Amino acid sequence: MKQTRDRAPIDALPGADALSVMLASHIAATEAVRGALPALAAAADLVAGTLSKGGALTYAAAGSSGLMALSDASELAGTFGLKPAQTRIAMAGGVPIDADMPGDTEDDTGAADRIAAAMAPHDLAIVISASGTTPYALAVARAVRARNLPVIAMANVAAAPLFDLADVAIAIPTAPEVVEGSTRLGAGTAQKVALNMITTLAGIQLGHVHDGLMVNLRPDNIKLRARAAAIVTRITGVSPAIAEQALETTGYDTKTAVLVATGAELAEARQLLADHDNRLRPCLERRAASTN
Repeated sequence: MKQTRDRAPIDALPGADALSVMLASHIAATEAVRGALPALAAAADLVAGTLSKGGALTYAAAGSSGLMALSDASELAGTFGLKPAQTRIAMAGGVPIDADMPGDTEDDTGAADRIAAAMAPHDLAIVISASGTTPYALAVARAVRARNLPVIAMANVAAAPLFDLADVAIAIPTAPEVVEGSTRLGAGTAQKVALNMITTLAGIQLGHVHDGLMVNLRPDNIKLRARAAAIVTRITGVSPAIAEQALETTGYDTKTAVLVATGAELAEARQLLADHDNRLRPCLERRAASTN
């Protein structure tokens, strides 16, 4: 896309003015996501359904879109307790480990069949391309659809060719970039926001959020163990010491620890969660009813 000419080129502006223009472009890109809310909700439904069946999400993208996908996918296990195997990254050329990300990988369509073949019957693909025409993205979406598996497609233009291969099409048209062609700016911001919203809503639908708290987090470091203890305390009102004891009893399973902190035996707490689809709220209601 060409730059608009209602201002000087970004490189002709003083530093602070250039930054102001950049910030405005990011704000506008975030606002552009609003028009895609119905599609994001449909995508979240698909994601939640896939994960509830034990399926996996395969994120497929090239370049900066791949980095946005990597950012979203990498946080799901820690935030919502997903099994690491439930999120896969199929980034053109592979995930860079040395900050070298060659541009020609987006034209490589040879891996598409292999990526699709690695997907199981309950899996889905989230395919992202700012232009909606990236050969790598189109090839992966085409291969996934050939296996009769669902595709969520995201692009930063309307009526992108990628959408012809999608079960859910997420169009987030963003304005021309302040540095023409650099989709790491506005387009990348919109993609990052949209992906975060999809997977957060899916996590909520799966019962991994209770009263705005990450009750299915994986507390695998000191900070997160302290957060898990704080969550148990906030939900149940018990002391930090009792919360910590409940977490130790449950092997730092936060949802189960909440129920143990209310006085449930470990086996009872696990059974309650199994009976209520791993959702904490009905378990707490059942506990409250049984103790009154």
